Amino acid sequence: MNDAGRRRRAARLAAVQALYQLELNPGAGAEAVIREFAGYRLGRDPEGEDYGDPDPALFGEIVRGVVGDRDRLDEAIAASLSDEWPLNRLETVLRLLLEAGAFELVHRRDIPPRVTLSEYVGLAHAFFDGREPSLANGVLDHLARTLRADEL
Repeated sequence: MNDAGRRRRAARLAAVQALYQLELNPGAGAEAVIREFAGYRLGRDPEGEDYGDPDPALFGEIVRGVVGDRDRLDEAIAASLSDEWPLNRLETVLRLLLEAGAFELVHRRDIPPRVTLSEYVGLAHAFFDGREPSLANGVLDHLARTLRADEL
């Protein structure tokens, strides 16, 4: 993977972390969390370990985009889930990861859908050891085939 790809991957990881922080503290607001991450946390995990230099523009775009379009994204995700696993039953980090992936599929037509799928399934593997990566793959694949079938 080239340097730009590593920076985008780090931005996606940081965006999911920032969205989780917003979930825990919804009153903070997206802009405040983006500023906090940019000033203190972007490129480092919570324990302070460096995980690369993220693309700050993509990071901010994902966080703002998910927060601003959450209802539409959740509706698309819910339509891709089975009745046994409704959106409100998903673990929080998995839901946020799916929202970020759905945001890219809907709003970032410049990013090939296969890249989005690969990146977010990879993130699911970073966060989960169980069946969640398979679920993320299935949901994002369904969304990609629904939203951008002509590109697959």
